[in-house]
Amino acid sequence: MKHIGIVMECDFRKEASQEEAFAEAFSLADTAEKYGIDGVWLAERHFAAHRRPTDPMGGGIPSIVSVPLVMAGAIAARTKKIKIATGVSVLPLCHPIRLAEEAATVDHISQGRLIFGIGRSSFPKSYEGYGVPYSESRDMFQENLDIILKSWTEERLNHKGKYYEFNDVAVMPQPYQDPYPPIIIAANTPDTFPVVGNQGFPLATGLRGSDIPAAAKSLQLYKDAWKESGHLGEPEIYMRIPVYVHEDPHKALENPKEGVMNAFRRQAENAVNAAKKAGPDDAGNLARRAEILSSLTYEDLLEGRLAYGTPEQVVEKLKYAEEEMGLTGVVIEPNVGGLLTKDQVNESVALVAEKVSPKLKKGII
Repeated sequence: MKHIGIVMECDFRKEASQEEAFAEAFSLADTAEKYGIDGVWLAERHFAAHRRPTDPMGGGIPSIVSVPLVMAGAIAARTKKIKIATGVSVLPLCHPIRLAEEAATVDHISQGRLIFGIGRSSFPKSYEGYGVPYSESRDMFQENLDIILKSWTEERLNHKGKYYEFNDVAVMPQPYQDPYPPIIIAANTPDTFPVVGNQGFPLATGLRGSDIPAAAKSLQLYKDAWKESGHLGEPEIYMRIPVYVHEDPHKALENPKEGVMNAFRRQAENAVNAAKKAGPDDAGNLARRAEILSSLTYEDLLEGRLAYGTPEQVVEKLKYAEEEMGLTGVVIEPNVGGLLTKDQVNESVALVAEKVSPKLKKGII
């Protein structure tokens, strides 16, 4: 396995201040750097405040990471080795030229450590807050990506599309990496996987919406499209997997249980909400996802969607996932549901770095 990264959701704990939430996020990045984790992957979450009784369902976990590239610049300035990824930047919610400028700036601050992860997000609430129609997110995503690529590869940007028109625009700065940072596209619905494969980009997905056998089938669509489109080499696949490691096998399962069950219930609620507001290409998939998620027990999750256990058990589970899905890297979700303490999260990350990652990279169980 090439890459072991960590997702930073930047949770905003109910008993904490926003200042403390930022401090905890930077502490996690420092821990990842200290213990040799390959990369931090910054989520993008909008309007993720603590839920009031009158708020609609499906809002997700409270978070302070609404502008991941700003966070990425701060992390780049305080670290030396770790890769810094957006996981993911939601393209339809940002002006494409501004996003190209910001990403290129972070690439320079980090001296080439940026990974530009991009996607559409499955949170309609984010689109509502910005006044952007979620049903048009597919078309907006593709046009914004085209503009960003032109901004990074052409001396002057000229573009005329459905949403934007630019004439003779000099976009600065250009990226530090030549021609631009690695681009990884997120996919979570079956029809999106072959689209990414046809385009020839690395892919990021996760086990929140499907178990390992189902994810492997979707990834085969991506791999087939990659080969049929004539792209050279093997495609790169990065999988988000909830991971919690503890030396005590009982605590390894019990400590994260309440948080992860809450998270999957919220995810089912969000899928219901998203299905109501999605375009026709997405509504059916989201409705089916909601139905599946709402029926899952903790035992179901442990069987096919979580890697919780002792270091030895987690190595075995991640190795199985790697072999079944042909993974390039794993991006661990260290605190699904946000109820683990800061110390529990940091101790788990340290165990991943010290006792899990080395065996995965050597292929030794």
